[in-house]
Amino acid sequence: MATKGYTPNIVNEVSSTEQQFDEEKSTGLQSSNQPLDQEPLDSYAGTKSIVLKQSEILAQQYDSIPYRLLLLFCAFLIGYGYGLDANIRYVFTGYAASSYSQHSLIATVGVINAVVGAASQMAYARLSDVFGRLQILILSIVFYVIGTIIQSQATNIQNYCAGAVFYNLGYVGVLLIVFLILSDFSSLRWRLFYQFVPSLPFIINTWISGNVSAAVKPLEHWSWGIGMWAFIFPLSALPFVACILHMRWKARNTPEWLAVKQQKTFYQSHGLLSFTKELYWRTDITGILLLTVSLGCLLVPLTLAGGLTSKWQSGKIIGPLVLGFVLMPVFIVYESFAAKYPLLPYKLLKDRGVWAALAISFLFDFVYYMYADYLYTILIVGINQSVTSATRITSIATFVSVVWSPLFALLVVFFRRLKGFILLGTSLWLVGLGLLYHFRGGESSKNGIIGGLVVIGLGTTMFSYPVTVSVQAVTSHDNMATVSALMYTMYRIGSAVGNAVSGAIWSNLLPKRLVKNMAQFNNATLASSAYVSPYTFIVEYPYGTPVRSAMIEAYKHIQRMETLVAIVFCALMIFIAFFLRDPELTNEQAHNDLDEGEMTYKKSNDPLADFVKRWKK
Repeated sequence: MATKGYTPNIVNEVSSTEQQFDEEKSTGLQSSNQPLDQEPLDSYAGTKSIVLKQSEILAQQYDSIPYRLLLLFCAFLIGYGYGLDANIRYVFTGYAASSYSQHSLIATVGVINAVVGAASQMAYARLSDVFGRLQILILSIVFYVIGTIIQSQATNIQNYCAGAVFYNLGYVGVLLIVFLILSDFSSLRWRLFYQFVPSLPFIINTWISGNVSAAVKPLEHWSWGIGMWAFIFPLSALPFVACILHMRWKARNTPEWLAVKQQKTFYQSHGLLSFTKELYWRTDITGILLLTVSLGCLLVPLTLAGGLTSKWQSGKIIGPLVLGFVLMPVFIVYESFAAKYPLLPYKLLKDRGVWAALAISFLFDFVYYMYADYLYTILIVGINQSVTSATRITSIATFVSVVWSPLFALLVVFFRRLKGFILLGTSLWLVGLGLLYHFRGGESSKNGIIGGLVVIGLGTTMFSYPVTVSVQAVTSHDNMATVSALMYTMYRIGSAVGNAVSGAIWSNLLPKRLVKNMAQFNNATLASSAYVSPYTFIVEYPYGTPVRSAMIEAYKHIQRMETLVAIVFCALMIFIAFFLRDPELTNEQAHNDLDEGEMTYKKSNDPLADFVKRWKK
């Protein structure tokens, strides 16, 4: 694989081409012993190439089976930490909001999480290409801990949201950097297998998360349930960080590493001021700020305007919406004409293999949050499940997805194509959503919901990670971090929009439905209590009482609306999947034999597209 930033032939050949190919075929690792392209040593691109070359040298230090197993085990551990935390924090967020009498603002917290995540992805990817994966990983862990502490000590929803900002800066950074490190260490053919490893702990987490949630007693001690992760997660990340440090220790005296260390970075050649200015343009700080503010102003008010009394006429709602509508065109114009290095490079976006994958990543999280945002509440209130049972049920789709993922990854190694699987996976989602639409309330709905989530889990494996590998397969290694970050950015934007729309439906329609259903009891406070603090309300009105039945009917009605929106956009996702490219997954880290001036790989055949063309004729 060729990278830029060095004079040719500074790295000696250590094996023949045939030996290298055999090693890659058997291990899934990609070596880099090829000559490097010419690039002025004092250029910013040279700095990026130094970091990329270092990552390749580090990968060579762990090219034996024991070392690779050690790295994957450490990836499993860090995935165990943030995965179990995410499962539990999702539950405790509901209890935190309910303790502030602001349960309906769960979606608001979700929107803030997603907007922060979307804005930070591209910055993390570009910074990791300059400062190194390890440095950004450590920074992300620090943000993760700070956010966790703030959330655990929050006394109101505003402070909780402030903590969510720092937590998500850390969370999305950890996810992205672990993803990029595993991508650096794997060939296209084995990429999916490597990337599935951090998600494998969900096999365990699905069953123990409910017990952990119940043991903490979230109604009284949700604060401790969140705060304990300020030290548990860093401990789970320590082995993975130690592996990277061990690689650096092993590589420190190799000829390749010494040759790279002799190269001057842009900072060393030009000084702090010039480096800072160039870094500002390269990370597109202005574009990131415009995107963050415009998305936040557009989406957060949607979750706040409803409630027991409508706030659509309030200046606090109208002002941010107007600002968001103004800034979004400004963002588009800035990215099109003013940004030197735009967040969304046009040469990449114009290819169907890229834009279709980005659209699917957006719709994936949008559809997910439409049906899942308030699923835990539906299970507790409408289906009379315990905390343990509800936590487990909400995790079933992830559990099934993770159990199926290793076998599916090996199938991909054999078939070397992804598009057909992606189409099948999105179609399974449509079937699963149909089941969730039918089973929305009442104790008899439990098995139907579980069945729907099982089908959704099977489908998730076949297209959520594969669509990211698909877009990586149509670009070079130089652009791998960029397209990976773009995919994660679209996931988070989809999450933000999904949270906003689901929250808008919930907060605008549920209060009216509750008032209508509770009118028969001649108690003006019933509807408000059922809306703002449902978990406390159901203790006073057990399952089977007339008041609880009226509450359940209202919740069923709103969940019907949420799921219907999810079904419509899932159908759109299936349609877009037909536009994906279907490159062969090779034993190389990336397709680098691109045509001159091109940023995407277009040489591979697309069996489905070829079939359609023949059918047209």
